[in-house]
Amino acid sequence: MNAVIAAVGIMLVLSLCRVHVVVALIVGALSGGLLGGLGIEGSLTAFNKGLGGGATVALSYALLGAFAVAIAKSGVAHVLADKALAMVGRQGDRGSARTLKWMMIGLLLAVAVSSQNILPIHIAFIPLLVPPLLYVLTKLQIDRRLIACTLTFGLITPYMFLPVGFGNIFLNEILLANVARSGVDVTGIHITEAMLIPALGMVVGLLIAMYSYRKPRVYDLERIEQAEQVDVRYNARSLLVALVAIAAAFIVQLWVGSMIIGALVGFVIFSVSGIVRWREADDLFTEGMKMMAMIGFIMIAASGFAEVMRETGEIKGLVDASVAWIGDSKAVGALMMLLVGLVVTMGIGSSFSTVPIIAAIFVPLCIQLGFSPLAIVSIIGSAGALGDAGSPASDSTLGPTAGLNVDGQHNHIWDTVVPTFLHYNLPVLVFGWVAAMVL
Repeated sequence: MNAVIAAVGIMLVLSLCRVHVVVALIVGALSGGLLGGLGIEGSLTAFNKGLGGGATVALSYALLGAFAVAIAKSGVAHVLADKALAMVGRQGDRGSARTLKWMMIGLLLAVAVSSQNILPIHIAFIPLLVPPLLYVLTKLQIDRRLIACTLTFGLITPYMFLPVGFGNIFLNEILLANVARSGVDVTGIHITEAMLIPALGMVVGLLIAMYSYRKPRVYDLERIEQAEQVDVRYNARSLLVALVAIAAAFIVQLWVGSMIIGALVGFVIFSVSGIVRWREADDLFTEGMKMMAMIGFIMIAASGFAEVMRETGEIKGLVDASVAWIGDSKAVGALMMLLVGLVVTMGIGSSFSTVPIIAAIFVPLCIQLGFSPLAIVSIIGSAGALGDAGSPASDSTLGPTAGLNVDGQHNHIWDTVVPTFLHYNLPVLVFGWVAAMVL
């Protein structure tokens, strides 16, 4: 069996069986390394080599967690809860509650989309915005699986379709550049035209998710009250400091390009202002880091897993094996390439890393099967994006979990990974195949 398929399969099965994702990643990586001929020593060497790739993001999340706890202490969470719940009315008006529910979902969707282009901070906004809103979401009994699907949609669809911000990096600097490097003339190709149909698959998936998770879901309100300190006292000064700290964190991150420095600046502002007392700073910092510890360790382990998969050299073998199934059929060829992209991205956890790997192998195959340049770009782009949603190791699923699980009531696999896999990968697989056939 191909080592990549075996490693990804073992990792996914263990995760679905509620084995911790970090353990699943380690076991999957070692299994793939052994099957790929690296041996136990070679597998461990490759895994250890890759660990550093996730360390920066993990540390960023730890600092963002500390910053998020400081924001909660400022009273922002309580203000948001008071103002939002006031809109519902003390009489429990169902119409007002329903309106507020969709306003909250619309707000999170707009911010998630903006985080990819208008204010390109990617997942950094989630630990800052989502935890303070959890109290309101819990009172409204909104299914957090819907919130996870909404956030994942906003993190993926913009870079798939809009050539701005992260979309410019993915579509122009990675996708088009690698397709051109592999021998296709991309002059005159409109990237949005190539990715429109696959992006529509994401839209369909979001609409289905809104139907799937439309019913109320009850969460323990006391746990979120303890986690977010909604009984904290606040005043105009504490709220002003919170706004200044958040703005400073965002500006610094955009200026220096580092989530670590941005979060650190925000936390320092809280400390210097006195909102977070010096004698409390150490405890708050530790609390915030613990809150994000699981996400950080998953990201580090995922980098090690990806490195083992690369070292086996069997990603190319996976593609070569699929060629025998394709023959001269464009329909089968497009489907097989999309499925291979799905497997690779679910293992690596990054569409941005998948495209350079598969483009060099898929482009000659697409040319041989007679696909147009526009269709080739669409196939490679769709194959790369497939698996970003639904991967236990992707920041597009880890980010939502980081914000939604601060009170321990949102499971990463069953409440984020499985819902996003079903609602996004399956539609994008279908729509990506249709795009390959019609473009």
